[in-house]
Amino acid sequence: MVKMPLGEQTLYIGIDGGGTKCRASIMTADLQVLGTGVGGPANPFHGVQQAKDSIRTAAELALIDAGLPPAVMGQLIAGAGLAGVNVPSLYEVMSDWQHPFKKMFLTTDLHIACLGAHNSDEGAVMIAGTGSCGYSYVNNASLFLGGHGFPIGDKGSGAWMGLEAIKAVLLDYDNLGPATILSRSISSFLQAEGVMIVDKMFGAKQGDYAKFAIFVVDAADAGDEVAMSIVKEGAAYMSAVARRLWATQPGRMSIIGGLAPRLIPWMDKDMADNLSPALYQPEFGAVYFAKQQFNVQEISSK
Repeated sequence: MVKMPLGEQTLYIGIDGGGTKCRASIMTADLQVLGTGVGGPANPFHGVQQAKDSIRTAAELALIDAGLPPAVMGQLIAGAGLAGVNVPSLYEVMSDWQHPFKKMFLTTDLHIACLGAHNSDEGAVMIAGTGSCGYSYVNNASLFLGGHGFPIGDKGSGAWMGLEAIKAVLLDYDNLGPATILSRSISSFLQAEGVMIVDKMFGAKQGDYAKFAIFVVDAADAGDEVAMSIVKEGAAYMSAVARRLWATQPGRMSIIGGLAPRLIPWMDKDMADNLSPALYQPEFGAVYFAKQQFNVQEISSK
């Protein structure tokens, strides 16, 4: 079969915008990846303009990676799944954006993660990365759990673990809490001790706290009581999220995110056993969503 030249094809861009980074992949209609780019944080809850800039940067880098000229940006059909747009006001703000694409179909990062994980309209997914949340879509009904944003939510996430670790280290230094090996590892990383840690963390963002999660899970695996307490609490929360999602009978459930592989062994075994590997990355889910919405628009306009 002779392939249609790229210039004659409808090209899609799948955008996965999270609290730490924005990943965008340009694909053909048959999901052949042409190029990928990564930008900065794209959760509008932490800055609407930053989210827009990160999306544009990721898209520009994807075009470069694909060897396509900048003008192609205006021909792309975008599917964008962003953290934070489950909040109605942020969804409205991002929907009103004069974006650089031909069309942009907006949804949540959870939705595209679910579509990608199962390559299907139905399923359940949890995210355990910089932030945390859960989502299921079954029989045309969706269930969102968590995703309330750091620091007031996102329990079980990397950022939450990092914040709990800093609290524990400061209590240790003041001799008001149990000793923990986290004091040594985090102090070494920050090149600071005691009150100087407070100085170092002044103005720290979600992603800054998430960097400490690796120290927490490493210390927990080594048997540190303080770290184990943090990880157990986070894993118990994610197990509870999984239990509620599984009750919707999604057929398939996955957990994704950088922290996920380290958290699964600490989760309730019956819920961990119900987890299936994600089939595709969220960017594929974003393109899946964009194709659906674009086809509906095309049909309705005829």
